[in-house]
Amino acid sequence: MAALQGEIASIRIQIATTDIRRQTEKKTLDAAWFHRAKTALRLKQQELAQVTVHLATFDKRAAPKHRDAFKDTLIEVVRENCNDQEWAGLVQRARDLHASQGENHG
Repeated sequence: MAALQGEIASIRIQIATTDIRRQTEKKTLDAAWFHRAKTALRLKQQELAQVTVHLATFDKRAAPKHRDAFKDTLIEVVRENCNDQEWAGLVQRARDLHASQGENHG
């Protein structure tokens, strides 16, 4: 991402310096060069946007899997350390808490 951002900044600087030089020398705009530079800038910006979106979806997919695996392990550890009556009580407390949170958040 940093490389793409650097390339975008470089293209912008080239466009700006070329335009300043053109104005000071009172020359006409090189339309073909300007079009190529703007196209390159637009393509780099699109590439950066695609990478950003891809990374955002990757983070969202990875976090729930890790969290779910931890929850499963936690349940396994708690279950191993409880008798059936204690386990039933904990499950009921969790259901009650979940139901009350659903009412508060819904």
